[in-house]
Amino acid sequence: MFDGLSERLSKTIKNLRGQGRLNEENIQDALREVRMALLEADVALEVVKAFIAKVKQRAIGVEVLQSLSPGQAFIKVVHDELITVMGKENDTLQLNTTPPAVILIAGLQGAGKTTSVAKLALRLKQDKKNVLVVSADVYRPAAIEQLQTLAKDVGVAFFPSSSSQKPVDIVTSAIKHARTQFQDVVIVDTAGRLHIDHDMMAEIKQIHSVANPVETLFVVDSMTGQDAANTAKAFHQELPLTGVILTKADGDARGGAALSIRHITGKPIKFIGVGEKIEALEAFHPDRIASRILGMGDVLSLVEDVQNKLDNKKAERLARKLKKGKNFDLEDFREQLLQMKKMGGMASMMDKLPGIGDIPTNVKEQVNDKELVKMEAIINSMTPRERHFPDLIKGSRKKRIASGSGTQIQDINRLLKQFKQMQKMMKKYSKGGMRGMMRSLKGRMPGQGGGFPL
Repeated sequence: MFDGLSERLSKTIKNLRGQGRLNEENIQDALREVRMALLEADVALEVVKAFIAKVKQRAIGVEVLQSLSPGQAFIKVVHDELITVMGKENDTLQLNTTPPAVILIAGLQGAGKTTSVAKLALRLKQDKKNVLVVSADVYRPAAIEQLQTLAKDVGVAFFPSSSSQKPVDIVTSAIKHARTQFQDVVIVDTAGRLHIDHDMMAEIKQIHSVANPVETLFVVDSMTGQDAANTAKAFHQELPLTGVILTKADGDARGGAALSIRHITGKPIKFIGVGEKIEALEAFHPDRIASRILGMGDVLSLVEDVQNKLDNKKAERLARKLKKGKNFDLEDFREQLLQMKKMGGMASMMDKLPGIGDIPTNVKEQVNDKELVKMEAIINSMTPRERHFPDLIKGSRKKRIASGSGTQIQDINRLLKQFKQMQKMMKKYSKGGMRGMMRSLKGRMPGQGGGFPL
């Protein structure tokens, strides 16, 4: 989502690092570039003005001009202000109430509301909450069926409803049912509209009144840029929001919504949707997002992905194997590829790695999830013996594997070369494969004993 903004800011930062001293003139030049980068990212004008004013105020002060590394000090100012604009820290859900805690989900049609309900239900289930989901959308024919299917997929309870019922009656019955079944949380999906109108607001106010939710979350599509912030603001004027879920952040959105919503609405972004998969919902951490925008990566989120999404038993089994001095083979390599897919694929992982902005675009484009699929197909076309003893794979075997996987011999050669590199890495980090590598990265995180990593 932040690729364009990150690229433009990284270029500006690189120019500043080359300056021996900073003065008002070169700071003004840098601020002009930052301003253009934010506007191109579709950040709201009022947010851009406030952001630039605060950065300028700090940048021409003692903390930057008299710093031993003025370029780095300026970057830190930009980093800090990005965090401030987005809300300083993650706002968690406030569920400390007599069960069931009700979460009301609202949003315009097409924003990804129903999918977000299922994603949120899965997160709460993983936090050991007993969750019930219910649809009060009686206008969209497939809305109730869609939520029922998603509830089954994530393994949470679904309260049945029908288009012949009134939304208020559905919600009242669902909450009553949740009390009798000792459920911890009820998530209510409401009807969307193409725009905010009087009928929609009257209906959701009624639902809010009977549900008395502890959280009222507004789902907005990040592809709509600063319009997302303005829509959330208009909605909040009618109903007390407690937070926002930003969806489709993995698409071609330019980041304007993420940088505008908090300033315009005064309400935090609590979650961000980073893919179509049901697991692809992350807590929104402004400090981590700011680091990603400035090309510093987000190792902490990457480590959390590894901890939450990797199979512990398989990681431990690999660790024991490597400790015994046994070789990392292609069967293990395939397992690591499958684990990467579980974490959202290469694109998701690369976004969180430090320094990824310095890699040329043509190189980054070669590392994509299609390559993972191709590599998996190649390994699947090998015999078990070939996977365990890769040195057996010579000319005739390569032809057979290429034919079976629909690839070329050069693809087989490339995979074997990448496997050898991975094998060396696994010897170095022999404490659990990918998990061991993430632990090593975590030791070099921003603020982990090395100050600001610039």
